Amino acid sequence: MSSINTLEEVKYSFETMSLQGLACGAKDTQDNVVLCLHGWLDNAASFLPLMSCFEEELANKRVIAIDWPGHGNSSHRSLDAHYHFIDWVYDLLQLFETNQWQPVDIVAHSMGGMVASAFAAAFPEKVKSLTLIDSIGFISNKAEQTTQQLRDGMLSRFKSSALYNKQSGIKKKNYHVSIDSAIQARVNVSDLQFEHAKLIVERGLIKEAQGYRWRSDARLRNTSPYRLTLKQAQQFIRDIQCPVQLLYGSDGMDMVSSGIKNFGDLFQNFANFELKGGHHVHMEQPKKAAELIKCFLAE
Repeated sequence: MSSINTLEEVKYSFETMSLQGLACGAKDTQDNVVLCLHGWLDNAASFLPLMSCFEEELANKRVIAIDWPGHGNSSHRSLDAHYHFIDWVYDLLQLFETNQWQPVDIVAHSMGGMVASAFAAAFPEKVKSLTLIDSIGFISNKAEQTTQQLRDGMLSRFKSSALYNKQSGIKKKNYHVSIDSAIQARVNVSDLQFEHAKLIVERGLIKEAQGYRWRSDARLRNTSPYRLTLKQAQQFIRDIQCPVQLLYGSDGMDMVSSGIKNFGDLFQNFANFELKGGHHVHMEQPKKAAELIKCFLAE
């Protein structure tokens, strides 16, 4: 496999937007793709430590880490669109159809794991295996909370609209005076170590005359207007046919431990491994994670 030093930017154009990302490894392959999907408000750079370890672990593979829409270097959705969970699934479908990929192995972290799980359930013919990183199942709500969720989501959307900004005064963009300031801001609201936050933040910033601002779409922070019920979420998991492994941090998200209870027994082929670390355990333990992924794909 090519050295991580030959890492390249990739771009995939669709009708209304483009996805960008990072890739390394064999270029001329349609049947040896390992697709890496990052979490909410991260970007493709969150997989850099893992990709550096794949140099020896996954020979002859094409490893691609995309930036989701609204993240990293990818397009933002149009002004009349929003970031619905099901639309991430359609983004993946467009990506697969554009590239005419044979079934691929997916490695997915956090929100990326939820999207990948729904995609694997709906399109089992396109997914060879699924490695989830500190992510299992879906965020769900009780059916009785449906109306309140809709209200909260609509109000959240309105408060980010041009009409609301016009009524309340123009909303000013926030800027950081330096890259280190932005990195520290990310560290303060996460369990990321500074050097790991640096990788993600540097790909997620734009420099302007006033300073550095976040590249990510502000609408990503809007409250979702709907949630799956637990029964709906569990049905998705039951419909996943490919082998699944979960790598989770000993100090990761609390919802993972409850997710193992609610979803673990529903997979047709499932294994899980705890690694010492937090929510971004694949950045903290890239060598161990790469070894487990290599063994899993070999099986």
